[in-house]
Amino acid sequence: MDNGVSAGSTASTSTLGNIALGLTLLAFGIGHTGVIDGVSAASSVSLAMYVGGAALFLLGLLEYRGGDGFNGTAFAGLGVFWFTWAKGAGGSASDEAAGTFLVLFAMLALTLTVAAASGLFSQGVYALLTLSLLLLAIGAFVDNGMLAKAGGWVAAVSGLLAWYGATAALAHWPMAFGKAGRGAVAAG
Repeated sequence: MDNGVSAGSTASTSTLGNIALGLTLLAFGIGHTGVIDGVSAASSVSLAMYVGGAALFLLGLLEYRGGDGFNGTAFAGLGVFWFTWAKGAGGSASDEAAGTFLVLFAMLALTLTVAAASGLFSQGVYALLTLSLLLLAIGAFVDNGMLAKAGGWVAAVSGLLAWYGATAALAHWPMAFGKAGRGAVAAG
């Protein structure tokens, strides 16, 4: 793509990014809850690698090119998280290494929570992601399955919110929080 060609509408890429984030969080969260028989966090590895990882990272680069530094940072950073998590899932990493990984990306999610300028809805999505990653990290550090389940539930709720925000932007549904106007209401 040469410099004279537009990278696309940041509204459409941010909406798609929020859908990708929402679906990945929902699958990841449901997998950790154990609420569906035979579905575990490992069941979401392919979705996390390609939708949450590769696609979200690419959308982050498009957001940067379109001039949106916040969504560029959010999508590219979370794309790296999902891709790395998917590559390491089921591996031989220690509980301490897994917990440390989750804490580091909880720090990214906390940064996104504080920096989200589009309103309370966006901040809520990233705050719940932060809480989810912290619960999962503590659960890994102390080998506590109940904390992992709680983290899964929080991730699933965060995923539902991100999905709803993106869907609301496309369908022009009402939003209780955040600013209407830009394409992605949920996280950007």
